[in-house]
Amino acid sequence: MITAALFLAQEGFNLGDGFFYLLLALGGIVVVSLFIFFLKFGMLYLQAMSSGCHIKVMEFIGMYLRKIPSRVIVDALVMATKAGVPVDVENLQAHVLARGNIRVVIQSLVAASRAGIDLSFERATAIDLAGRDMIDAVRTSVNPKVIDVPQSDSELSTIDGVSKNGIQLKCKVRVTVRTNLQRLVGGATEETVVARVGQGIVAAIGMAEDHKEVLANPSRISKKVLEEGLDAGTAFEIVSIDIADITVGENIGARLLTDQAEAQKRQAQAEAEAQRARAVARGQEMEALQRENRAKVILAEAAIPVAISESFRSGNLGVMDYYNLLNVQSDTRMRNRLGAGQEDAKTDSKPPGTN
Repeated sequence: MITAALFLAQEGFNLGDGFFYLLLALGGIVVVSLFIFFLKFGMLYLQAMSSGCHIKVMEFIGMYLRKIPSRVIVDALVMATKAGVPVDVENLQAHVLARGNIRVVIQSLVAASRAGIDLSFERATAIDLAGRDMIDAVRTSVNPKVIDVPQSDSELSTIDGVSKNGIQLKCKVRVTVRTNLQRLVGGATEETVVARVGQGIVAAIGMAEDHKEVLANPSRISKKVLEEGLDAGTAFEIVSIDIADITVGENIGARLLTDQAEAQKRQAQAEAEAQRARAVARGQEMEALQRENRAKVILAEAAIPVAISESFRSGNLGVMDYYNLLNVQSDTRMRNRLGAGQEDAKTDSKPPGTN
């Protein structure tokens, strides 16, 4: 080192001048860096400082390296600071990196703070990342909204229930709900509330002994539905349930009895038809059996001449015996005809109308 210093001294080089130039170069670098910084972030930095937001220079550089839009972060931080909502720059950047809408989150926090609603930054970012509309949620939490049951886009125009006396009642209901921000993440949506309210209305009408009781006091439906706690597990709190319209529909009980009687009649007709078919089949079986027996008789009668011939050949039957047999047969036929004629004469001699 000493030898190098002596060599530089012999050559006329001054160490003080070298240090001065080094400081001058470093100063130039710093000036250029500050110029570039103020050229790119100067307005944002001045905006933040004038609004009472202290953002370090390294934070701007970090946002640039992480490709985070610094203007979005500064605008959100200024909005929160002016509204008195405490937020951290790192949390804002983390939400932006998570593909969240930081502007909507800050607006929701400001609105909740003005309305006196307890809403933390973590809860707001979680709701935003869950895909829920934060602005609408806070607005609905402050100003409850009315839901029509059934909804206008539903296929049903009314909620129908049947009382115990069989009369159908058609209802239209308006449900006033308030958003529960603490249950917004993971809570059931508006469709679930509508379905539960419809189910409660049907159950309340079904418990009435007479439909006139419901018509005289429609509020019993509202009270019954509210007692069921239908908003449990949902993202809403039911404020009130109001019966907008209730009309009398069909006599479902009478129609069911008529349908049941018609079904029983058809069943009886089917049973009678089955019995008739069985009777016809039985009659045909008896006719077939009668023909079969008649055929057997004919076969047996056909065997008589053969038997007589055999008796003649064997000598067991003589000519006189054969004539006597014919005489017996002739007498039998004559008695049968005479007997049949007497029966007809007795029948004709009876007075009309007697059996």
